[in-house]
Amino acid sequence: MVDFPLLLAFVLAASILTVTPGVDTAMVLRATAMDGRRPAVMAALGIALGCLAWGTAAAFGLGALLHASEVAYTVVKWVGAAYLVWIGIKLLALPRAALDGDASDSVSHRGTSAFWRGLLTNLLNPKVGIFYVTFLPQFIPSGASVAAYSFFLACCHVALTLLWFAALIAATAPLSAFLRRPGAVKALDRLTGCVFVGFGMKLATSSSK
Repeated sequence: MVDFPLLLAFVLAASILTVTPGVDTAMVLRATAMDGRRPAVMAALGIALGCLAWGTAAAFGLGALLHASEVAYTVVKWVGAAYLVWIGIKLLALPRAALDGDASDSVSHRGTSAFWRGLLTNLLNPKVGIFYVTFLPQFIPSGASVAAYSFFLACCHVALTLLWFAALIAATAPLSAFLRRPGAVKALDRLTGCVFVGFGMKLATSSSK
């Protein structure tokens, strides 16, 4: 049973949250500007899969368990924060002077790395799970299966996320030639590193409540 006014309200609210700048947006923008469309698409797919994993966990109760267990939340939070800060420090300390060659194997490697970076960034962020646990129930119509409808809403959010990333990639790709200049490569790596460190610190000081 679908309550269309309630579903529309969810789509509007989720769309606003999706376009709000964050570490995922920074990751996709950097991948597009520095590495091209394919790695950017792979990063977007990794991020989306991470969101879907948390959405599935929330729908079937694991997210609620994480929300209830301070120990579980803290462990995942600190691992995720350390991962983000580690990536950020690497970008700050060792920014690339120029881009690698465009050989197909190099592009493939960058795409694989971007996918795993996007996936792990979301899987190691318990705030994504808490978001689904606290946000989705507001839009579940009475009489609907909580688990099934929560999963449906999570899938809708993932679809909106992919649409947003597709728009970002399409808008940023024409600027990639300018942004690939050696000076721009270093600057963008360092800027992205600051974003990762900042969000890692924010995650480390966050609460599950």
